[in-house]
Parts: sequence; C-alpha cells; structure tokens
Amino acid sequence: MLCKDIVKRLEELYSSDRALEWDNVGLLVGRKEKEVKRIYVALDLTEEILVKAIEEQADMIVTHHPMIFSPLRKITDEDFVGRRVVKLLQHDIAYFAMHTNYDVMRMADLSADILNLNCQEVLERTSVQEDLGIGKIGICEKEMTLKQCVELVKDKFHLDAVQVFGKEDKHIQKIAVCAGSGKSVISVAIEKGADVLITGDIGHHEGVDAVERNLAIIDAGHYGLEHIFIRDVSDTLIRIFPELCVKSAEIVFPSRIY
Repeated sequence: MLCKDIVKRLEELYSSDRALEWDNVGLLVGRKEKEVKRIYVALDLTEEILVKAIEEQADMIVTHHPMIFSPLRKITDEDFVGRRVVKLLQHDIAYFAMHTNYDVMRMADLSADILNLNCQEVLERTSVQEDLGIGKIGICEKEMTLKQCVELVKDKFHLDAVQVFGKEDKHIQKIAVCAGSGKSVISVAIEKGADVLITGDIGHHEGVDAVERNLAIIDAGHYGLEHIFIRDVSDTLIRIFPELCVKSAEIVFPSRIY
C-alpha cells in the first residue's frame, strides 16, 4: 500500500483541518509514493523510538506529537532534530503526525469514555460549525471523594502516582478531562461547573489558584493521559489496514517520581 493511501484514510478520520492553527500535522517527512508494509506507532519520535522503528523495519512512523514544530533553517546531523530527519530519509521512512486534530476528533471522547463519564459535553470548543473541541466534561457514574477519583484515574490510565491539588474529601460529581497540557482550560472547567479537572502540566500557581476557585485538579502528567493514543491508533490501523503489519511503542514514562 502506498503512503498516500494511508495518509488519505487517516485524514478522513482525523482531518488536519481540525488542528489548531499553531500546530504542525500531517506527512512531515518522506515520500507519498512510498510503499508501506510496516507501520510503527508512538507518542513522540525520539531518537530511541526511531532506532526501534528501524529495527522493526518500519516503512512509516505515526506519532501524536510532531517532531517538527518550528521551521528548520537547515537539515544536518549537527542538530538533534535534523539528525532524526536525516535518518528518516536515509532509511526511506515516511513520518506522519496527528496532534490537536486527533485531540479534537478522538482524544477528548476516548479519555472521557475511559472514565465512564455520562452526559458528555465538549470542554472547550474549537469549531463554530461543529460540536468539537479540546477535552470533555461529564458526570461520573457514582459520586465520590477526590481521593476516590484519584484512585480511579490511576487505575484507568495505569499510573503509579499523580499530583493532586485539593482536599481529599472534596465531593466529586462533575469531571472535566483534558489529556495533555490543561492550563488553558482551567477557567473553562470552572465556568462549566466541574468539581475536578484531570489533565497534565499544571504548575504550582495554577493548581493553588484553581483550588481557591473551588476546582480540584488531578495532574496525571502530559504522557500519563496521552499514552492512550498509542493503543487506540494501533488498533485503528490494524482494523482499517489488515494487510499491514502494525507495531507500537511500549508505554514508557519519560519522567518518574521517586
């Protein structure tokens, strides 16, 4: 199967038109006419992931976070991003990323469904014409305390630890979830009456201020929630392209709490 055929199908599912304006998604490196038999799926295209994909003889790599965000003024092996681009071209590997378009078209629903939220609504709309956006807000199946909600998040997303802002006995019924970095949706979550926001990349001041505004926060880390991309996209590729061999990166957290 040609790379362009895979790209076309992925664009139908997660259109790049739904990505936020600052994002960089789509086919970022490689040939559209490339014959693809093996795909490797990961969250980030690190040097380690690239080496593993080469070992797996991947013809194409699909990630959530784009390796290339800022314009490249030159592509050489003197720069850590340039080195990966050079290596991709040397091994004739196509590289495709779907970031905020996937967040809008799939991640919001997926993370809310994992938490079994009822009466789901978009947290922050990104489209005037469609009910699409970043994150979801909904009602938990059973009322619980913040401490119980923490255990739920750790169980559902397979986490050893999370950072929590708020009192353990706080009553939780309405939950907002925003996989990845959620600082920008704190005010939206408060406006929509959330008892807790489950997200990542929350700093001290954002967390303390949110609690002052009666919003608890469970910071599960950026990777902690978004790693669900790997399994979901792998399963989707296997389903729609049964003729392809799809491999996926192990769930390995880039940071640890000791």
